[in-house]
Formats: sequence, structure tokens, C-alpha cells
Amino acid sequence: MFTEWETPQDFFETLNREFNFTLDACANNDNKKCSNYISPEIDSLKHKWIGRIWLNPPFTKDIYKWIKKAYESSQNGSLVVVLMQGRSSDTKGWHEYVMKADEIRYIKGRLAFAKHGKIYNVPHMSCIVLIFRPYCKGPPTTCSINTKGERIG
Repeated sequence: MFTEWETPQDFFETLNREFNFTLDACANNDNKKCSNYISPEIDSLKHKWIGRIWLNPPFTKDIYKWIKKAYESSQNGSLVVVLMQGRSSDTKGWHEYVMKADEIRYIKGRLAFAKHGKIYNVPHMSCIVLIFRPYCKGPPTTCSINTKGERIG
């Protein structure tokens, strides 16, 4: 199951210091990043996201359902920060929703994800962070961050 892949802890902590997340919108009991989280047993896409949301959604063909939900939640006043693959800039979903984000942070290097306590390097997958601040409309500003989530350059 895709929700088993855990966001690297140091990467999350850097972003959490900045945004102070109140909800992990796609997690399970083993990999949750916030005490308040939505598990696979609940359809997160049908659940209302309120507050400061962390989202590491399944990296599947349905990714834009999650990005659309992130954008729509921002239009209702929530802040949503999304970790997603960075190689989909030619898709309809990218142009309809990613380009409405307030900010895109490009990650220099590759993140290592954990699953059941074991760390896996994923050398073929670039990632980005999308920031949907309340009522954002795009186009996004951009910057670079490292694999610890810190701004560089």
C-alpha cells in the first residue's frame, strides 16, 4: 500500500517548524507525522481538511485528485503542504492545480523514504513540495531546498 511509505523525519521536521502542521491527511498509525491524521480506512478525499495540512499522498496515477483536494482546501482557508513527484509538468493536472499553488520548492537530490522501519533510496524519483496557502491563485514562486527541507541558493 502506498500510504506505508514514510516521509523522511528530518525533512518533515524542517517543514513542520515552518508551518506547524495540525493534520497529516494521508497516513497510517505507523507513519503518521501528526497526532491528528487520516488513515486509509477513511476516504481522505471525501473528508474535510481544516487547518495546516501535511500531505504525502500515494504517488499513483490518481495524484491529481489529491492535488485538486489540496487546492480546494486552500480555497476554504486551509494551508496545505504537499510532497509529490516532480516529473509531471506536462500533464493537464499540473497546469490545472499545481500552477495555482503559492509556491513550488524543488528538492536538490533524492529523498530516502522509510517503510516498516527500513530506509529505501529511490534514485529514479525526483520530488517537489507544493505550498497551497489560504486563497492562493498562482502562479507559484519557486525556490530550491535540500533533502533536509532547508532552503538553498
